[in-house]
Amino acid sequence: MKFRECIVAFTAVVMVVGTIGSVPTAAAETKRHLGSYRDWEAFVYGTGAKRTCHMISVPKSWKASKKKVNRGKIYAMVSHRPEYGITGEVNMVMGYPVRQGSDAIVRIDGRKRLEFFTEGDSAWAYDPKDDAAAILAMKRGSGLTVAATSQRGTNTTDKYSLSGFTAAYNAITKACR
Repeated sequence: MKFRECIVAFTAVVMVVGTIGSVPTAAAETKRHLGSYRDWEAFVYGTGAKRTCHMISVPKSWKASKKKVNRGKIYAMVSHRPEYGITGEVNMVMGYPVRQGSDAIVRIDGRKRLEFFTEGDSAWAYDPKDDAAAILAMKRGSGLTVAATSQRGTNTTDKYSLSGFTAAYNAITKACR
């Protein structure tokens, strides 16, 4: 994974989240890189009760059912947002508008299968229990795939490495205690 890609994706997340009001502008300005953990990057921004911690990775590879597919930023992210009582929220960003009413299919090592609801270009677990199950499987696993369908009917599959996942998760958990 390229550090620069993660920084760009993280900056985009800060701008989007700051724009919708979940993160005050001052908190976005205090972002800090916690470290690189093999294929995952960890960050914290904000201070005190308003801090948010994220870990992020970009896919090692992806494929599409059509040729010449244009996609925006693609990444997987796990967040802790203590101010809202959120711990271990898993989010997948596809880089295109996902077909309305469709699910993204998340698989860990081809064994654990979860369905995530989609909105815009992103996908989330239906229930916090699914977030917890995904995180537990990701800690134990080596690979993650995310499959979804665009509004135009293009099927994509993104493949992520889980190398460094546990260390990055521990870093954001410690930073957001």
